[in-house]
Amino acid sequence: MEVKKRNIAILGSTGSIGRQALDVIASYPERFEAYALVANNSVELLIEQARRFLPEVVVIANESKYSQLREALSDLPIKVWCGSGAIEEIVRDEAIDMVLTAMVGFSGLKPTISAIAAGKTIALANKETLVVAGELITSLALEKRTAVLPVDSEHSAIFQCLNGEGANPIEKILLTASGGPFRNFSSEQLRRVTRAQALAHPNWNMGEKVTIDSSTLMNKGFEMIEAKWLFGVEPSQIEVLVHPQSIIHSMVQFEDRSIIAQLGQPDMRMPIQYAFSYPERLRSNIPPVDFFTLSQLTFERPDREKFPNLTYAYEAIDKGGNMPCILNAANEVAVGMFLQERIGYTEMSHLIAETMQKATFLQSPSLDDYLQSDAETRTIISELAH
Repeated sequence: MEVKKRNIAILGSTGSIGRQALDVIASYPERFEAYALVANNSVELLIEQARRFLPEVVVIANESKYSQLREALSDLPIKVWCGSGAIEEIVRDEAIDMVLTAMVGFSGLKPTISAIAAGKTIALANKETLVVAGELITSLALEKRTAVLPVDSEHSAIFQCLNGEGANPIEKILLTASGGPFRNFSSEQLRRVTRAQALAHPNWNMGEKVTIDSSTLMNKGFEMIEAKWLFGVEPSQIEVLVHPQSIIHSMVQFEDRSIIAQLGQPDMRMPIQYAFSYPERLRSNIPPVDFFTLSQLTFERPDREKFPNLTYAYEAIDKGGNMPCILNAANEVAVGMFLQERIGYTEMSHLIAETMQKATFLQSPSLDDYLQSDAETRTIISELAH
């Protein structure tokens, strides 16, 4: 039986997830088409991708790079657009079947809303979208009857564990974390962590921001919030489990106390491919887990005293309203400052906590409130850092 090729828009094609998504598309040219490629700043790589995959449209968010992009692709029949408005427009294109939202941070929110409103299937790799506006996104997806397929390895694992379980209630989600490179560091060692050390993740190939978030456990806090909205559970039902080998990607415990786990190599192409091909499973060239060479699988509790960001995430979602939006904005700025070597490693958490205390809390925010809250938070934390 002939299968219809899926036209995919990749928001964030030059980032880590975007590049690996294009690897998947290249492996299955008969199944997937890179219909639209969107990048923020990396114009040289976007040009290279456009020349290789020949999409219908390319969009560069940074308008100052538009001329360079247009000129470099002038010999090809590719539409070249620019600006944030163009990103929101392209995801509504009738020819697009699926939108992979892999833009980093808050910038992914409005395009994701636009894509859901247009009835597109979402392959969600931008966890901040659900962190910032989970209630808004999930209610809109329900209203539009749009599927939101998780791409994060942990949420893909949970999604796979729930396949075939129908209405069986979840008792607990066991959300695994690698623990990052510093889980055995003392508080004193953490204060001296450098940018280079923090960017060297032991298991996963990720972009700079996500790698830092992984090392501070903020990434796991965001994933807990994302899991609440994706799977309709309470934060108290989500337990974070440090699993340094990153072979078990997450587990689900049911009321009969059976636990189902999803295992695989720590390779993001696996959950990307599953989202693209769902409900099918396509043959992969990723090596399988070899249980005979695995020495051990270990588990431990996260140390919330040394890594308080996980606690801040639970506090933010328990308070609700715009507090997760405040958490996200404060974290984005703090991580940016650390990457620019303007603040120390542990200062990130201190600044986030202080900002959460100072920012204006709103119990029932609208989209405009989220946008305003994001801007206010960025101003507050920037002033605190001076």
